Amino acid sequence: MTPEIFVELFRDALWMVLIMVCAIIIPSLLIGLVVAIFQAATSINEQTLSFLPRLIVTLLALMLFAHWMTQMMMEFFFNLIERLPQVLY
Repeated sequence: MTPEIFVELFRDALWMVLIMVCAIIIPSLLIGLVVAIFQAATSINEQTLSFLPRLIVTLLALMLFAHWMTQMMMEFFFNLIERLPQVLY
């Protein structure tokens, strides 16, 4: 296994994780921002107000993107198995 192959595999794995995490975090971030703007506009200083909408959006994003993320992980592992002889020798 050459360092180039290892670096390429590691880069692909990190890229996949980054995309999958962003698919879940970005909707939650946007909802948190909208709730924060609403709280600032109405002078509501309740810290727990943004928790429930962010939780619901995160769960919805998980349900919406679960199939896509599973497909992405399967493609990565199939690719990894195909490259296994190259990695071992």
